Amino acid sequence: MRPFDYQRAADVDSAVSVLAHTAGAEFLAGGTNLVDLMKLEVASPDVLVDVRRLTSDRIEDRGEEVRIGASVTNSALAADPLVRQRFPVLSQAVLAGASAQLRNLATTGGNLLQRTRCGYFQDVTTPCNKREPGSGCPAREGYHRDHAILGASHECVATHPSDMAVALVALDAVVNVVGPGGSRSVPVADLHRLPGREPQQDTVLEHGDLITSVDVPALGFATTSRYRKARDRTSFAFALASVAAAIDVADGVVRDVRLALGGVAHKPWRATSAEDALRGGPAGAEAFARAADAELEAAEPLPDNEFKVPLVRNMIGGVLSELAGVPR
Repeated sequence: MRPFDYQRAADVDSAVSVLAHTAGAEFLAGGTNLVDLMKLEVASPDVLVDVRRLTSDRIEDRGEEVRIGASVTNSALAADPLVRQRFPVLSQAVLAGASAQLRNLATTGGNLLQRTRCGYFQDVTTPCNKREPGSGCPAREGYHRDHAILGASHECVATHPSDMAVALVALDAVVNVVGPGGSRSVPVADLHRLPGREPQQDTVLEHGDLITSVDVPALGFATTSRYRKARDRTSFAFALASVAAAIDVADGVVRDVRLALGGVAHKPWRATSAEDALRGGPAGAEAFARAADAELEAAEPLPDNEFKVPLVRNMIGGVLSELAGVPR
């Protein structure tokens, strides 16, 4: 690991100011991703600014939404009674996301900003457009079993690793940000970017922007929600594919639905085509399969991850059938 300076800022504004005036500075909270990347020399910040104690570590019921402080640990988030009751999909996603040791340290803000676990990105001896723009994407012709089937580009086929973010996208959550230009809010669905020609840009945040909290709207039917993850090892592994779903069914008709996918794209994938196909229609296995097909029509898998298409199709149908209480 290369030498770096460590600073503990007095407040959010001073932390933001340090990054605004220091190109090589990074925020440090739990460090469960950043420190790993530093050890691999994928990341080499000159200055680490500790923000762990600057943002809230509380979960607040604010009526129209639940506010989750950026410093809330993944363990605290998953175990919180309010979250478990009102947003079971979120608690389940966090519990699926890592080992208990990591969840005890990882924060809500940091979880959202994880970088890809693509082996080529993490190996500085190989080319990678995310690490060195213009150097190439060896995953396209090399190992890509875990990689994207939706929204990829010639420059990058990596996937976003967060499980929590997939659930937050399905729940229409919003991140609150303080940066050099002031405060603003960004829907989690718009926080992460597809790779396009700039795969090195993971999010729409600017250098110096700090996530301070996440607001989850009080969606009534989110109590009928679920997160399902397919992975190679149940104990601890990143998603081959995952589904976050919430559904409102009355008299056999889908009144409303939220659906997001993980492990299939450079960002958590909101399945809007599937949602549109379901709203106002029958709640049944055939309708769920048609909705999944509508979403997956845009899929462009590579040879070794073609299996993800039927996998996701079956996962969508299975989760929605269970939530709606209909036979598969």
